[in-house]
Formats: sequence, C-alpha cells, structure tokens
Amino acid sequence: MTPPLFAPQVAPAASSGGDNMLLPHSYDLLWGTVSFVIIAVVLIMYALPRFTKVLDERTRRIEEGLALADKAKGNQADAELRAARLVEDARREAASIREDAQAQAKEIIAEARTAAAGEAGKAMDAAQRQIQADRQAAQISLRTDVGLLASDLAEKIIGEQLTDSELSARVIDRFLDDLEEAPLRGADAAVSAEEAR
Repeated sequence: MTPPLFAPQVAPAASSGGDNMLLPHSYDLLWGTVSFVIIAVVLIMYALPRFTKVLDERTRRIEEGLALADKAKGNQADAELRAARLVEDARREAASIREDAQAQAKEIIAEARTAAAGEAGKAMDAAQRQIQADRQAAQISLRTDVGLLASDLAEKIIGEQLTDSELSARVIDRFLDDLEEAPLRGADAAVSAEEAR
C-alpha cells in the first residue's frame, strides 16, 4: 500500500534533550546582532543624513511653493483690483467721450441751424430782390404797353396822329400817373369808410 500524499511526517527525535527549536543558537544571535549594528551604523552615518537632506530639501521646496502660491494669490488680487480700476476708468472715459460727442453734436446742430437761417435769409433777400426786379420789369413793360395803347386810343379819339414824341411821352406819363394814384385813392377811401364805422 502506498502512503497518502498529505500524511503528517513525524520529525525524528532530537539527539539532545535540551535544544529548543524556537530559540536560535547563540552564534546566530551574535552574528545577527553584529550585522544589525553594522547596518544601523551605516544607515545612521550615510543613509539617514541623505534621507534627512532630501526631506529638508523637499520641505523647503514645498514651503517655497506655498509662499509662491500665497504671493500669486496676492498678485491675483492686486491684478483684479487693477483690472477693476481700469474698467472703471474706461467707463468714465467712455462717459466723458459720450458727453463730449453730445456737446459737439449740439454745437454742430446749432451751427447748422445758424448757417441754415443765414442761408435762408440770403435766399429770402435774393428772392425779394428778384421779385422787386421782376416787378419793376413788369411795371416798365406794362407802362410801355399801356402807353402805346393810350397813344393809339388818343389818336383814334382825336383823329390825328400824334407826331410830337415828347408830347406823346408826356401824355402817356400823365395817364399812367393818374392810373397809379387811382388805386391809392380807392384804398384811402376804404380806410376812411372803415374808420367812420
């Protein structure tokens, strides 16, 4: 028969009755202690200063980073204040520019109105002069036409041709003067009648 695979094995009996399996031998304790002391001395003398130096350097960098972060926060707050001031200054400047533009627009409008009034006055004067010139031209033309008609009428009434041009001119002028005075006399009579009421 074959023995089972997982059967417990019995350890052979110890040769000496005083050995304990759980306690190491004294030479193992001595060499273990010596090795531990050597490793501890090497670590304390070489590794610990380097480790401390690395930790100190890292602590210094972290503190510098925190200081830079605090400084950046302060700079950011200053930058935000400056930006707010710049925005406020820009708003004030824009308001000032708007007010100046409105004032200039009012001045330009006032100047344009003054210029337009001046141009209108000039146009009115020119129109008055033109009307006066047209009136005088019409009067001259009318006088000439009426004078010719009056001369023809006088010739027909008298039955002779007026040969004396100076006499004819005087007759025509007297006739026209009478015609011009007739409307004035009628206007004066109308005013007098109105006042009498």
